Amino acid sequence: MAGDLNQVVQLLDATLKPAERRKAELALKAEEKHQGFSLLLLQIVHNESLPQQNRLSAALYFKNFIRFNYVDAQGNYKLPSNEVDTIKQELIGLMITCPPAIQTQLGEAISLIADSDFWERWQTLVTDLVSRLTPDNAKVNNGVLEVAHSIFQRWRPLYRSDELFTEINHVLKTFAAPFLELMIATDGQIKANQNNKEALKAYLLTFNLLIKVFYDLSCQDLPPQFEESLDRIAALLHEYLVYQNNLLVTDDDDEASVLENVKADICDVLQLYTTKYDDEFGRFAPKFISSAWNLLSSLGPQQKYDNLVSKALQFLTAIASQDSHAQNFNDEAVLKQIVEGVVLPNVALRESDIEQFEDEPIEFIRRDLEGSDTDSRRRAATDFLKKLQEKFEALVTGVAGNYINHYLEQGKTNWKDKDTAVSLFFSIAAKGAVTAAQGVKTINSLIDVVDFFQKHIAADLINVESEPISKVDAIKFLYTFRSQLTKEQWQGAFQPLIQNLGSDNYVVYTYAAIAVERVLYLTDDAGNHVFSRTDIEPFAKDLLDHLFKLVEKDTAPAKMQENEFLMRCIMRVLIVMKDGVLPFADMVLDHLIRITAVIKENPSNPRFYYYHFEALGALVKNGSPGASAQLQERLWAPLHTILIEEVNEFIPYVFQLFAALLEPNPSGALPDHYKALVGPLILPTIWETRGNVPGAARLLAAIIPRATESIIAENQLEPILGIFQKLLSGKKTEQSAFEILDVIVVSIPKPVLEKYFVTILQLLYTKLQNNPSDSYKRNFVCFYHLVSAKTEAGLGADFFIAQTDSIQANIFTPIYLQQILPISKTLARPVDRKLAVVSFAKSLAESQAFAQRYQKGGWRFTCEAMLTLLANAPTLATGGGNEVVNEADVDDIGFGMGFTPLNTCRQPTRDEFPQIQDVPQWVKQYLTHANASQNNVIAGYVQERLTDEGKQALAVYIS
Repeated sequence: MAGDLNQVVQLLDATLKPAERRKAELALKAEEKHQGFSLLLLQIVHNESLPQQNRLSAALYFKNFIRFNYVDAQGNYKLPSNEVDTIKQELIGLMITCPPAIQTQLGEAISLIADSDFWERWQTLVTDLVSRLTPDNAKVNNGVLEVAHSIFQRWRPLYRSDELFTEINHVLKTFAAPFLELMIATDGQIKANQNNKEALKAYLLTFNLLIKVFYDLSCQDLPPQFEESLDRIAALLHEYLVYQNNLLVTDDDDEASVLENVKADICDVLQLYTTKYDDEFGRFAPKFISSAWNLLSSLGPQQKYDNLVSKALQFLTAIASQDSHAQNFNDEAVLKQIVEGVVLPNVALRESDIEQFEDEPIEFIRRDLEGSDTDSRRRAATDFLKKLQEKFEALVTGVAGNYINHYLEQGKTNWKDKDTAVSLFFSIAAKGAVTAAQGVKTINSLIDVVDFFQKHIAADLINVESEPISKVDAIKFLYTFRSQLTKEQWQGAFQPLIQNLGSDNYVVYTYAAIAVERVLYLTDDAGNHVFSRTDIEPFAKDLLDHLFKLVEKDTAPAKMQENEFLMRCIMRVLIVMKDGVLPFADMVLDHLIRITAVIKENPSNPRFYYYHFEALGALVKNGSPGASAQLQERLWAPLHTILIEEVNEFIPYVFQLFAALLEPNPSGALPDHYKALVGPLILPTIWETRGNVPGAARLLAAIIPRATESIIAENQLEPILGIFQKLLSGKKTEQSAFEILDVIVVSIPKPVLEKYFVTILQLLYTKLQNNPSDSYKRNFVCFYHLVSAKTEAGLGADFFIAQTDSIQANIFTPIYLQQILPISKTLARPVDRKLAVVSFAKSLAESQAFAQRYQKGGWRFTCEAMLTLLANAPTLATGGGNEVVNEADVDDIGFGMGFTPLNTCRQPTRDEFPQIQDVPQWVKQYLTHANASQNNVIAGYVQERLTDEGKQALAVYIS
């Protein structure tokens, strides 16, 4: 085992070296398959003779190993039970003894285990935690509380449910009393050690964790144990909100001390209790309001106080939201004090903001714009003012308006004062949130936004001499209030906005790109885009060329993909231009291919490469049939290289693009180089990464109809069916299984298909018996209809019934009556409803089984089901698809783990009978023709087997 341990340590080391990383990762993947691998990682974490870097790498790997190997999608253990038991026994004790960085990784691993096991399969956990608490050992208590917080914080975003409250009550029963005792004991230790700096910091860290866990335990409902002790708890919270000790004051202006963290977390708790439990907690509010106010007035502009200032402001915002407390602020003198004492100091630009603007521009933009600045002072101060304005609109508008005018006057000679005026204006002009799609939809009726822009802002948009931050304010104004401008006003502002893309200031040209992209996305109330292709066609080529040059300015992979806002603007221009891009598609392709070659070396920004592949998708979607062949040719090498080099983060996108290139021509021969994809695509390794599955299935489904002969000749059908079987077994992949199965049934000739069809049905029926999802049942029913409708290929209902009978006699009847008929009537998609109608009509006209064997009920029920579907006849939309490309939620994408669909080349809905446009008309022609060719047999069935109501309904369709 020791030899194994050293080998794993060396491999973990090698993953940190770029040249050895990929090889080491593959070797570790192989090690994972050995029993006890997780315990080996924990041994490395526990081994204090190893460097901390090795122990940290092992903890990180252990966390990720648990994420993917602990349980399957159904919650069953993937590890042997003795390994699971050992992990649970050892992990808490190990975490408590580890350094903080390692504790964090192990805490996340415990949280992952708790996701599947807590509390029913890990009932000893809370008792184990409580047994380790001590009255005075801060290191041990901090470890225990870290574990508790890592598990209990999972409750914060959850919706109320009986299961959730059962779990919380299970915890409180054992944990609440010792927790409150520890709170009081820790307070005693802080007092006893007020002159011992190291001990004081350790006990304050304990108190900080106690506050976090207190929030966790209170986040869903007020625990009765806390309600009983609310006076004591409120006194403690207040004591530490105002606590001071010179030993805890740090020289560092950037890093918050443990005391600032304690106070910030107390403000979080105060916000929660004010918002949710005001009936019980409201009596303590006045004391906390004045203390929070005094605290805000005493804190300087240093960055170390940012989080605390934001949290204190968020607490006051919660206070202002409650009618019972809001009246504290309903006074002109108080509001002046608020604006002067709290709002202005926190919306004004600080030196640190200007430094970030110059030295870390992309961070400045993200913090300022994206909501990643929820904890920024400026955001919290403006939210507070907005909340007050909701309650007292005229009063706040008047008070703030005076300050805006004052700072605008000062701003004539000092651009920083003008920035303050603009920020203050933003906070009182906008009502409600700034939406990603529309900006500010509702504005303060006492303010004229457009007039303010024209008088005070527009000049900065045009004036080349303006300060960069003033230009950014002007662009941000347009971006924020974009819905308030008419098309005519926008036409005046759009060219100056685009000219700012030519700025040599990073923040200015990036903001310009952000605003251009959002304006191109903007729609009016009727859903029409404000700017269409004709509006931007005259300058689209130059605009794209310029944007690409900005992206490619720095050729280091991480630097090139740093600015996702530029790539998003490129994507949006391509979407709006549609096929207007074809005259200069080569130029666009050259740039996109060049960028692909660089960023594949080190994919580091998921948003950037998502927009990059959406841009490629827009080109693929807009290509005419002739252009499509050229795109296939040009994109083959760069995209195929990604597959060869196993750039895992890009592979799901590549599969989608290849599929989109092949789908427009399903009957054409497969281009030679695409034949090279079939071999690798049917290897099991591709399908082991869940993020690959939807794209790989789509690509396989696009290839099979165009390569049927070679697939049969080279015996590749069996491995493809093996993939179908694997995907069918998983809940999250069954949709992809049907996608592959449907295309096999349509493409593979009956003599070949027949050899495998019984096995396919056995797999489908086995899953049908085991309480599958509604979507599985729908997919199964559509599969039946596909086979039943394909009579011209030698399939049809009789083929399906005969194959089913060979598994078990007469089993088709209950499946048809209990699954196929009732589910068919509920099919929602027009294309599925149409398929069902075609299937039913062909069964009525051609099936011997329905004519002879199921003549009593089967024929009649089938006819009634068809008439039900025809009563709301399926009509299929034709023409262009939806042009709006929604942003994927790519913040949480793990590299190579998630699947993000490309909206620009969304998979078209498969219509097996595109030639049938008017479904009722087709049914009428089909049944009338079939009846005539069979000497009125069908008309006879109608008389014998249908009710009077049925005869009347069907008379429309058969003459």
